[in-house]
Amino acid sequence: MKRYSAPIVLADASLLIALGVVGGLAWVHALFGRISLTADVQGEIAPGSDRPGERDIAAAIRRGWLKVIQEEWTEPAFAELDKGEASTLRAAVNLRRPCLILMDEKAGRAVARELGFAVTGTAGIILAAKRRGLIPAIRPVFEQLLENDFRLSAELIRAVLDEAGEK
Repeated sequence: MKRYSAPIVLADASLLIALGVVGGLAWVHALFGRISLTADVQGEIAPGSDRPGERDIAAAIRRGWLKVIQEEWTEPAFAELDKGEASTLRAAVNLRRPCLILMDEKAGRAVARELGFAVTGTAGIILAAKRRGLIPAIRPVFEQLLENDFRLSAELIRAVLDEAGEK
């Protein structure tokens, strides 16, 4: 199976949690190999809260393909973003390497694009998983996300289903 070949892939918390809920962490690993996250993002995953997907995220960290970056940067500040998004983008800027950012939040995605980084979110990963044959259908995954209170616009769901050839 072919993997996306970005030198570094950085993930934000909400995307990891969403994929953990639907059993999709294996998809992100199959698609991208090693994924990095900052210590701030790890903290947002709420260790010990027994949230859906938390155990799978912890297991991925133990296995080493989900890697926590211990280095912390203070600049640029990205004051308009939440702590996890800001730390993810600071890591991307300070690592001075091409990065793919895995992030759902609109404001964070806009800043990442302004900085010249490639960005995809949960819906994009689900679509890629379907295209690569990792899942048979997208609709059940979206239904499971919605049942677990993950917010996805009807317009986005429709667009991804159309793109995947599902009605």
